[in-house]
Amino acid sequence: MLFASTHPALRRNVFATTDRSLERFLNSARAEANQSAPRYQQDEAAFHIALDVPGIAREQLAISIEGPVVRIVSREGAPRQYRAAYELPQDIDAARSEAKLEHGVLNLKLSKKVPVSNATEITIQ
Repeated sequence: MLFASTHPALRRNVFATTDRSLERFLNSARAEANQSAPRYQQDEAAFHIALDVPGIAREQLAISIEGPVVRIVSREGAPRQYRAAYELPQDIDAARSEAKLEHGVLNLKLSKKVPVSNATEITIQ
């Protein structure tokens, strides 16, 4: 019971009815099947990803970057659901990254974060 009391969100999922669990599973599988594979390229400065998101306006998408992970989700009220997460091989500089939505295609230019050395030289006495 300790597990259920420390993680209330997980507890609700455990006691969900089978019908709703199946419905969530099928909706998730259908959404993933409808998403086409992203087109991916990289150069020395950035990762370039193109995703098909037809029928969704730019105001209906949220993009978050945390380290090397990019998450794209449709907001509440969007005509269809979109949810994807990608882990890239290098951390992303969110301040220099760009996103553009044209004709149902989301183009992401994710700038690579330049590693900064925190090495400090000390004097020898």
